[in-house]
Amino acid sequence: MRYADVILPLPLENSYTYRIPEDLEKNVIPGCRVIVHFGKKRYYTAIVIEVHEGTPDTRLETKEIYALLDAAPVLRRPQLRFWRWISSYYICKLGDVYKAALPSGLKLESETAVIYNADFEATAPLRPNEQTVLDAFHGASRLTIAELERKTGLRNVLPVVSSLMAKGAVEVSEELKRGFVPRTSVFIRLSEEYRDEARLQAAFEELKRARKQESLLVCFLDVSHALNPALARELSKKELLERSGCTPAVLDGLLKRGILECYEKEVSRLRMSVCRPLTPNPLTPAQEKAYREIHEAFRSKDVCLLHGVTSSGKTEIYIRLIDEVLRLGRQVLYLLPEIAITTQITERLAKLFGDKLLVYHSKFSDNERVEVWNKLLHSGEPLLILGVRSSLFLPFKDLGLVIVDEEHENTYKQQDPAPRYHARNAAIVLAGMHGGKTLLGSATPSIDSYFNALTGKYGLVELLTRYGDCLMPEIVTVDVKELRRKKIMKDTLFSPELVGRMREALARDEQVILFQNRRGFAPMIACKACGWVPHCVNCDVSLAYHKANRQLVCHYCGYTYRLPEVCPECGGVEFKMQGFGTEKVEEEIASLFPAVRIDRLDLDSARTRQAYERILLDFEKGKTRILIGTQMLSKGLDFGNVSVVGILSADSLMNFPDFRAHERAFQLMVQVSGRAGRRDKRGTVVLQTTQPGHPLIQMVRRFAYKEMVRSQLEERSMFRYPPYYRLIVLVLRSRDAEALREMSGLYAEKLRARLGERVLGPVTPPVTRIQTLLIKKIVLKVEISAGIAPLREVLERVHAEMRAYEAFKRLLVHYDVDPV
Repeated sequence: MRYADVILPLPLENSYTYRIPEDLEKNVIPGCRVIVHFGKKRYYTAIVIEVHEGTPDTRLETKEIYALLDAAPVLRRPQLRFWRWISSYYICKLGDVYKAALPSGLKLESETAVIYNADFEATAPLRPNEQTVLDAFHGASRLTIAELERKTGLRNVLPVVSSLMAKGAVEVSEELKRGFVPRTSVFIRLSEEYRDEARLQAAFEELKRARKQESLLVCFLDVSHALNPALARELSKKELLERSGCTPAVLDGLLKRGILECYEKEVSRLRMSVCRPLTPNPLTPAQEKAYREIHEAFRSKDVCLLHGVTSSGKTEIYIRLIDEVLRLGRQVLYLLPEIAITTQITERLAKLFGDKLLVYHSKFSDNERVEVWNKLLHSGEPLLILGVRSSLFLPFKDLGLVIVDEEHENTYKQQDPAPRYHARNAAIVLAGMHGGKTLLGSATPSIDSYFNALTGKYGLVELLTRYGDCLMPEIVTVDVKELRRKKIMKDTLFSPELVGRMREALARDEQVILFQNRRGFAPMIACKACGWVPHCVNCDVSLAYHKANRQLVCHYCGYTYRLPEVCPECGGVEFKMQGFGTEKVEEEIASLFPAVRIDRLDLDSARTRQAYERILLDFEKGKTRILIGTQMLSKGLDFGNVSVVGILSADSLMNFPDFRAHERAFQLMVQVSGRAGRRDKRGTVVLQTTQPGHPLIQMVRRFAYKEMVRSQLEERSMFRYPPYYRLIVLVLRSRDAEALREMSGLYAEKLRARLGERVLGPVTPPVTRIQTLLIKKIVLKVEISAGIAPLREVLERVHAEMRAYEAFKRLLVHYDVDPV
């Protein structure tokens, strides 16, 4: 008897052992998907990780595998090794990694189905509820539990179904929902008997009175080359009707005559480029020098950091490296932090690499993602995958290069749910497992990466001149505090300096970008009479006002409700807006420039892939003249006609209770500034602030990245922060305030007994409650040399001790390793 150890897509640490049925013993191999029964009434898609003869323990009461889904593995061997590393380093369950890694279409789900027994005859009167359930099957032989509850109106139908099962009236099965569904299309071909020239000639004689059918047949033969086997190609029904201009009724006539026949065929959802790929542009001397230095760095280092200022042409260097690796027959992963950027760069890469390019991100349908997975799994050809952080889990065969563009971006860090991995760090490990190299690129590298480059862990290449020797933009600071004191900016968000520069740019037929890192109309509203502020019922935050639909919205949990007509506290009817978001910026700009087309790029306006693409394409083509947006605008977008950028509130970026606040503010302001003047003209950035003399603002003005790094490293060394120490945050959540207070304190004490002063807390975060759960945090500051493995052992031991307390069961606990 053989057994299989499997992983389930559940937050479970261990694998589980199942008995392999005799008829499947030769087919079940590691990496395959199997359906297994787990719990009372659920079936799950599990991944086989090991097949063995079993042990005395497993042979006692081991459930049997229900079904095998794959004739061949859906995972490659290195993938499971990578999953284990993610689970170990980021202190999460292996089942969490599996759940995040596979597209939903490869994870079948189940729901309980009840089947009516048509041969059932009652030997005794049925109870009213039992009869009601049986009556619900009128016209249907199979219903789910949910459908039965809806049809009968019974709140808990399971006991009734159970009694009917005992009487033989119904049976219960687990009906598996189908996951990935291949796309099929109808194709048309010439019937076998009409491939004979004489027979085909006779057919044309028949069609002399049916001119439209004759015309359609001529078109079919012309396009498909059906009579020339050397040139023949398959022709879809859709293409034939489009080419011929005929209606489906005309085609049906030819099908009925038997001259043509139709058949279904599986087709790809992936939009492959069919044009002839272009050759990459030649590199400038500065780019060529950086390209050679990267090669030199890769001789001794597995990771290289490319520090290239905005608009220096880093993408051209990436393209040259990608081309080189693909020619070697290896695969390339090109990681981007935001789906928004993939929209712009996809077209550029498709022109160069054609059908070697695959795109993978969450705005694609699940079936499209499964097709990318299957293409990589079943094809060993050299391919370029462009995607966001989830692309790391794809089944690569031979990964030669990973490019992490805009490597400083905090969106590379997965927040919820687990695994809470950092894609940049995980990419380095993944490339190492394949014997490949990793190139990190940014105009404002993260301090952690730059420190690793300075200390020799990574190679460092600098590209400090813009493409075409274009000058860095001029940054003009405006003291809005002084302007408001003088009543110059009393009722407006824009300084005269910014409005003037915008008018000049628009008069020259140039474009403008305005950056405000808050969406909505106002972050907070308050009653003018009593000061009442609406708060979220689930989270400890005030609600943001979205004027477009007159709603108050929580940006943490999504809770919404209509803005009340009167204050619920005092009955007042006037509300004042505090702060401003992108909606308010858009409204005021529309009143200042009524004849100019304006668009907004934020989470509200660009929720779908189509919305992203439309907004960016309109701006790129010059249809939109002013683009307003949040930090989405800072992520590597390339627009050649932007001459003015306005940063409307620099202070809100700096004044944040986080040790990385100044680093992030510098990165955001420099990145947004880099959108200005990216061709042959010098751009202008108007930076509005109440602190023009602040050291960080002055560093941004001079683009003094290294000065910012030096000042931040001094502080972090003094206060034991990364990159000198590793941070691990234990997040404890509960609805029970007393249990949370008591258990978090006890947890911290037990950790402190083992780890000493490395343990800080428990502390209450600035937002104390999210989605009805109160929060406490315990922070660990651990030396980099200590390593994760021994620390994980300590954490697991303490966690096991805490489980003995009844109150601890009312808490949810997770670990956030290397938080951003």
